Amino acid sequence: MANTLVVGTQWGDEGKGKIVDFLSEKADIVARYQGGTNAGHTIVIGDEKFIMHLIPSGILHPNIQCIIGNGVVIPLESLIKEMDELIERGIHIGENLLISDRAHLIMPYHPLVESGANSREGSKLGTTLKGIGPAYTDKMNRLAGIRIADLFDAELFAEKLDFNLQSKLKNLESFRSEIDKVVILEKYKEYAERIKPHVAETSLILHHAIRAGKRILFEGAQGTLLDIDFGTYPFVTSSNTTVGGVCTGLGIGPKAIDEVMGIVKAYTTRVGEGPFPTELSNALGEHLRKKGAEFGATTGRPRRCGWLDMVVLKYATRINGLTSIALTKLDVLDEIDTIKVCVAYKHKSDIITEFPSNLKILDECEPIYEELPGWMTPISEAKSYDELPSHAREYVEFISEQLETKIAIISVGPSRAQTLVLNETFSRRTSFSPAKSISTF
Repeated sequence: MANTLVVGTQWGDEGKGKIVDFLSEKADIVARYQGGTNAGHTIVIGDEKFIMHLIPSGILHPNIQCIIGNGVVIPLESLIKEMDELIERGIHIGENLLISDRAHLIMPYHPLVESGANSREGSKLGTTLKGIGPAYTDKMNRLAGIRIADLFDAELFAEKLDFNLQSKLKNLESFRSEIDKVVILEKYKEYAERIKPHVAETSLILHHAIRAGKRILFEGAQGTLLDIDFGTYPFVTSSNTTVGGVCTGLGIGPKAIDEVMGIVKAYTTRVGEGPFPTELSNALGEHLRKKGAEFGATTGRPRRCGWLDMVVLKYATRINGLTSIALTKLDVLDEIDTIKVCVAYKHKSDIITEFPSNLKILDECEPIYEELPGWMTPISEAKSYDELPSHAREYVEFISEQLETKIAIISVGPSRAQTLVLNETFSRRTSFSPAKSISTF
């Protein structure tokens, strides 16, 4: 397997977790490049369920090196809890987990800043209130950001903490009692000792791995339309979820990426606020939600559901330079007799085929649909592409033709075994144990 980037093409929750888990078996390294605990990845192996928010899913494979890159913002308490829960369940965590010394920290005051800002503004962006936005803000303003490396210089860490507390708490008087500088200093001294064996210059490690011909799987969080630059701003996350985020979030050059696999859910979902042209606010939308188990693993919030949107997908294909597609949750459409696909938008008297940057225009757009016949039969037992009903194959081929991109993988159910490989480059060894994988990355 070539070095492969797995990227979401919609508003996140496309099923990247299952695909990363499926592909991990052939990788030497799985590297996470952006985001924080605002995403969740659940893998079910046999009777066991593993939930991870920060640690790459490759950690469940004992021979895989997992890297958390500098582009990730890390709440240490959550990371250590995640590590402990895995260790308690027999998962080895040692040299196989590395954390960039350049990664920024989500500090205890960041969630308070975020919740306070939401309260003051009287409007919400649909964030998870995990403090991710404020942590990235501190990183970008260059004065307040605290990095992993700062933990190992007690004087510098104390100075930065003092600066942050003085500058932030004066605007958050009601939270002052929740923040104790002495307690934070003591806790973070313990945290530093705990993670010290895992801290490294991960960019250098990746550089050597690439030169040695190691197989690397690049894993991000969320999806293209949540990208801070190319998403539906301001209803986005605070990092670059698209292909460019890999280079800045891991410290590698673009030539290190051989394959860009876009994960496309067979319909569209969105969590939180913002325009959603193909949303189905009816019984059919509820059917998709229930059959697709469309509830966030991090927040439990029900996801908004709608038809597949080709305007969105063509945009994501262009932005990311997709070389292949993994189509997920095709089985969720089994019971729908007529399937609609949005191929353009109508805005007043105009027909729009390119995704607009103006959210007011997007909010006013009406989808223009093409209709395809449903297959009205379960497909979860299919073992090959040829075993899919003819109408299911027509749907798959329609997507591939519209996006001018080959489909390499089709998911017809939650387990690893329910994965059809159309490109043998991504096939797995037959010894790979079956498991179910559900993702909200």
